[in-house]
Amino acid sequence: MDNLPHPIHTELNTEPTTSVPPTSQLLLADRLTAYHEAGHAVIALTQGRDVHRVSILPNKTRLGQCDLKKGATRAVKDWLETEVLILLAGAAAESRISGKYCWQGAARDLRQVRALTLSRAGNEHQAERLERRYLEKVEFMLSAPANWLAVELLAADLIERRTVSGRAARYHFEQAAARVAKQSAAERSGGRR
Repeated sequence: MDNLPHPIHTELNTEPTTSVPPTSQLLLADRLTAYHEAGHAVIALTQGRDVHRVSILPNKTRLGQCDLKKGATRAVKDWLETEVLILLAGAAAESRISGKYCWQGAARDLRQVRALTLSRAGNEHQAERLERRYLEKVEFMLSAPANWLAVELLAADLIERRTVSGRAARYHFEQAAARVAKQSAAERSGGRR
């Protein structure tokens, strides 16, 4: 597993590029951004947070955005952990597609993660240990079949429509859970024959 860098040293490259990447690179960038934002949204939904909107429309500082509604739909045991898991989920989902972590693209998320973990841990070393633990947890959460299917469904929708409502994100999340449950039930009943 890649070590989490100190977020201050991982800035988004804002230098203008002189050449436009080939179409295939743009498509790959859109796909990775879609998985990144879908990762945030799906883990937010697993944690009882409502999603307002998910977008892969870039602006001056971001390639995409997952907007959460204020508050939670259910009580949260550990607010800080929930926030850190949601923040790390984007890079973790993206890495499942690319095969590596793109910490530069997640610089904004990492700055927020570091601020939160420092508030709990008290020093850099303990904050890094806490971040690694949360990253392992979010990787495990994303590996759950229903959660990963939800990421895939939402990412596909984002690639097609560029912006997806929170209602659509929840629909994909619920559809993924239903599909996996149905498949598991079919496998269990098929095994009894």
